[in-house]
Amino acid sequence: VLFIRALRGLSHPTTSRQGNLYVMIGRARAVLTTLAGHPPAGLGAWILVLLGLGIGGGAGAVIAKRVPMTAMPQLVAAFHSLVGLAAVAGAAATLYAPQAVGILENGHIHKESLFEMALGAAIGAITFTGSVIAFAKLDGRMSGKPIMLPQRHAIN
Repeated sequence: VLFIRALRGLSHPTTSRQGNLYVMIGRARAVLTTLAGHPPAGLGAWILVLLGLGIGGGAGAVIAKRVPMTAMPQLVAAFHSLVGLAAVAGAAATLYAPQAVGILENGHIHKESLFEMALGAAIGAITFTGSVIAFAKLDGRMSGKPIMLPQRHAIN
């Protein structure tokens, strides 16, 4: 509900501060709920979680201060590429350690889980590459002309 309200708030400049507040509250609740439901095992794991939160939060704060408003489309595209990359990394991690997420049965990964991982990796890879291209085009590092592959119809 908070993320839906955040999207609504972020859709207009006069309500964007409220939308950002909803995003922050929603994300904090999601992280805390995840940590409460599945707490890290041991002190080392907690240190990694806190280190990740610190690095991510610190990087976000620095980027927020340094990037001008006129560069927001490029920034959104760059961050969106990381979402795609995370989907690919998550699918790969699940494939290599299926026991960690409980999808291993009699030495085999459930077929549904394999399909889900393949779909997540494919969509993540397309999201990553598309967002990198969007960033490059928005930032003027790449021509705005369409990219035409030779034999694209045969490939499709």
